[in-house]
Amino acid sequence: MTDEVGVITGDLELATSCTNGEVRVWIRYAGAEEWYRISAADCRLYDPRDHEPLHAALVAVLNRPTAHLHG
Repeated sequence: MTDEVGVITGDLELATSCTNGEVRVWIRYAGAEEWYRISAADCRLYDPRDHEPLHAALVAVLNRPTAHLHG
């Protein structure tokens, strides 16, 4: 859920930054110019080396395949 426009779906790109341990998260439609904030995903890291694994985990959440449950 973005701060500016709520839910966005489709082909998306994720960006993160880490300054002094403070992680900020943005998302946009693939190829678009405008980025949207996802402040609910912001966090504090105690070791800056954790930034890259955190970014990879967030990308994995975005790229999860649709589950098809058969009952």
